[in-house]
This record gives sequence, C-alpha cells and structure tokens, in this order.
Amino acid sequence: MSAARPVLCVHGLTRNGRDFDHLAAALAGAGRRTICPDLPGRGQSDRLQDSSDYVLPQYCSDMTVLMAAFDSTEVDWVGTSLGGLIGMVLAALPDSPIRRIVVNDIGPYLPWAGLLRLGANLNDAPKSFETIEQAEAYFRRILAPFGQLEDAHWRHLTTHSIAWSAKGACFKSLCDPNIAHAFRNPWHYSVDLWKYWDTINVPILVVRGQQSDLLPEAVLKDMMRRNRNVSVHTFQNCGHAPALIAEDQIEAVTKFLNGDDPGPR
Repeated sequence: MSAARPVLCVHGLTRNGRDFDHLAAALAGAGRRTICPDLPGRGQSDRLQDSSDYVLPQYCSDMTVLMAAFDSTEVDWVGTSLGGLIGMVLAALPDSPIRRIVVNDIGPYLPWAGLLRLGANLNDAPKSFETIEQAEAYFRRILAPFGQLEDAHWRHLTTHSIAWSAKGACFKSLCDPNIAHAFRNPWHYSVDLWKYWDTINVPILVVRGQQSDLLPEAVLKDMMRRNRNVSVHTFQNCGHAPALIAEDQIEAVTKFLNGDDPGPR
C-alpha cells in the first residue's frame, strides 16, 4: 500500500532538502514516511573533493545507495529540476523501486536558454552575506520564478540556505560554489534522456510552472506523446520551478502520491 511506501524528495541544482519541509509535513500528517536528503555539496551534506564529480551519474549512484538502505522495496519519488532528472534515470532502470514519480518542471531535453540562466546564476552567486536580510533579498531575486510565496516562506528558504560563520563573521552559503565548475561542461546536464523517459512504466505526474524556461510546452507535449503514463499539472504565476510550498501545489502532489489523481491525461 502507498501508506507504507516511503516518499523520497530530491531538490534542484543549488537547493537542499529543506525546500520540501512543507510538503513533507503534509505527507507525514497523512502517514507517509518522507525522506528529503541534501545532495553532495548542498545543505548539511559534505562537499566533494573533486568538483568534476558534481554530475548526474554520481547523484544517481548516491540515491541508489540511499534507497537500498530503506526498509521498503518500493518508494515514491518527488524530484524538482535536477532531482527530476535523477528520478527519470532511476525510474527507468530494470527492477527500479520507484512506483510513482513526480517530475517538477524538468524534461528529458533541456533548452539552452534555461541552462545559460542557471549557469549565470551559479557563476554570480555570492559566497557570503553580511546579514540575513541581505541573503533573503538575494534569494527572493534569484528564486523569483518559484512564484508568489509568503514572507515566512522566503525566510524559511533563506535560513536553510545559509549558516553563520564565526570565523568569517558572516553568513556562508550552504551550496558549494565549486558546483559551477562541473556545470561549465553543460553536456553533463543536456545529455539526451529520452531513452530513459520512454522506458518509465509507472504513473508520472509532471508539474510545470507556466512561465518555465526549462520545460517549454513543446517538450512537455513530446513527453506526453512518448509516455502514456503521464498526467500534467501546470501552475500559474510561476516559472522554474514551482516551490511545492503553496497549498494548491502540495495538494496536487499528495493526491497523486496517494493514488487519488484522475490518472494520465
């Protein structure tokens, strides 16, 4: 039963597992065990010694090891952006434990315009902030495509993206700036994942922000055409990617994970 099946939530390129706090609380309230890890170099996870290891195959390996540690042979997956790419690959593998997958605003093909924006954001990201207010102003600007969030939500995202450094007398980012080094080789991310997408044979919910620059409508239509297991939920007034914090977004995801969605199409 889905109630006994854990939910694994995997964040985007520069984010961390605390982005899913509100979704996890809703799932836990419904009796679902929810795991929200920090990928290497983010949040509370250690940083990799070799920055060239910040690539999709490494993340897939890490999440495979994590899932093997669960006391369950099945898992539901929620992946935002990079987390969605990891989920696509793993859900397509033989004997995958993934039984339902939410792909949040990403597809098997990544447009260059969106990749260039992400690359520029990585390269220009501050390594430190003098005050938490300065940090929040930055995250409000850089994460504006997340949508119209409440003040408390912005503060939540900010406080879990930085940590106080007594040595530097400033707030340090919890995202390893060296992630940008691997991103300078964009083929690591623009690699064609259609062969994985076509093979996924479990229910799929694709969540999309209406103004997304990483999941254009043309790519979404191809995703629906090439895999008949897909249902789609598009949210207004946001781009890449819906934060899954607003109540209507949480409701859409939890209904799907509990099998209460109307099904494909």
